[in-house]
Amino acid sequence: MEKAGSKALIDPARSKKDIALPADAFLVFTPEDMTLMKAKWASCRRAQRLFLSDVFLCLDDGPPVAVALVGPAIGAPQAVLVLEKMIALGARRVIAYGWCGSLQPHVFIGHVVLPEAVHSEEGTSAHYPIPEAPSPSPDLLRRLEAALKSDAHLTVHKGSVWSTDAPYRETEEKVLFYQQKGVLGVDMEMSALFTAAAFRGIDLAGVLVVSDDLSHLTWRHGFRDPQFQETRKRLPERLRRLF
Repeated sequence: MEKAGSKALIDPARSKKDIALPADAFLVFTPEDMTLMKAKWASCRRAQRLFLSDVFLCLDDGPPVAVALVGPAIGAPQAVLVLEKMIALGARRVIAYGWCGSLQPHVFIGHVVLPEAVHSEEGTSAHYPIPEAPSPSPDLLRRLEAALKSDAHLTVHKGSVWSTDAPYRETEEKVLFYQQKGVLGVDMEMSALFTAAAFRGIDLAGVLVVSDDLSHLTWRHGFRDPQFQETRKRLPERLRRLF
C-alpha cells in the first residue's frame, strides 16, 4: 500500500494539444456500448485520443451543454489511466458504464447492477491511498437509480461487486466466497475507479449490465441473450438524461 503522503514523480496534466473536457462525462468500457451511446445525442464529434481510447464531445438539441463520451477502456489499469487524464482535462462528474458477471441466482443476464460497495482483487487501487472504503458518489448513485428505475423494462439491483484483474481465474472457491457475502457481481474496473476518483476528489458512480452468469458455479455467457441486448439498447437513453 502506498503511503498517503507519497508524491508521484509524474502527474496527469493537460498538454498544449489536449482539449478541455466538460465537467460531465461518461467512461464507457466496451466499443459496442460506445456506438450505442453516441447515437443518443444530436451530435457527437471525435475530439481526440486518450491513449487507446477516443474522446467524443456530444451535444443535444437545445442549449449547447456538452458532455464527454470516453472509451473504450477495459480493466482497472487502463480505466484508471484514462480517468486520470479525463480529470486533468476537466471532468468532475463521471459515470462509468460496463458489464459484469452475476454471482447471485436472482441477478439474471440483462439485469442492471449499481455498485454501492466494492471488493478489490485488482492491483491498481493499492496505489491510491484513501482514508475510507471506496464508494460511489451518493448524489450520482441516487440519480442513476432514479433514472434507471423509471424504466419499467429495466431490472435494477444495488449492492456490492468484486473487481478482479484475472477473469480466467474466477475460481469456484472465490465465487462461493463472494456469493456467501452477498456480492452481486464481478467486474474488472469499479473498485479501482471508485478509489482513484476518491483520491482525486471527483464524483463517480458506475452502472453494469449483467453479461454472464457464474452463480451456479458454471459459466453461462449471455452476450447474444435478447435481454442483454435489449437492456444495452435501453440504457443509453436513460444515461443521456443524467446530465
